[in-house]
Amino acid sequence: MNRQLILASSSPRRSELLKQLGLEFRTIPCKVEETSPPGMNPSDMVEMLAARKARAVAALLDDGIVIGADTVVVLDNQALGKPADLNDAVEMLRRLQGKSHEVYTGVALADAGRRKIITDHAKTRVYFKPLQEAEIRKYVSTGEPLDKAGAYAVQGLAAMFITRLEGCYTNVVGLPLAKLADMLQEFGYRVL
Repeated sequence: MNRQLILASSSPRRSELLKQLGLEFRTIPCKVEETSPPGMNPSDMVEMLAARKARAVAALLDDGIVIGADTVVVLDNQALGKPADLNDAVEMLRRLQGKSHEVYTGVALADAGRRKIITDHAKTRVYFKPLQEAEIRKYVSTGEPLDKAGAYAVQGLAAMFITRLEGCYTNVVGLPLAKLADMLQEFGYRVL
């Protein structure tokens, strides 16, 4: 019998991905400080933030496996989080267009009963086609990019901007499912 899974996130995309695997889970969104030390490399940063989220929710529970995740877009060694506003989204997309960038997602599993935690991450390279200013502005006006790292949703309208991916697609959505399944197995949780 598998133990209860808890997703430490309010992200509808992460919930949809877990449902895609047929997993039963509940969500407990958490508010944690999402800052990291200056100069921290992206893989360490997303693992640290994912662990912070998983630990915060695990501390509220007596049992269960808590899944924490954090995603960041990295262009020219600079992390791009969620845009602050519409203008910030336009600026991010101007920078991304016509180039490739990396998407890192950190995943942390915290065992609420045993206080054990494991972390890992996935990295995917994403290639954007050149965009016209009008395309960028029209896309931003839809509101889709406002709560997304890097100001785009690979599973939404921005799919038409992406010419190629190298790595895990679900990582770019916000939760690398192959990585997660392997990590759950370490906790004795069978996905299939």
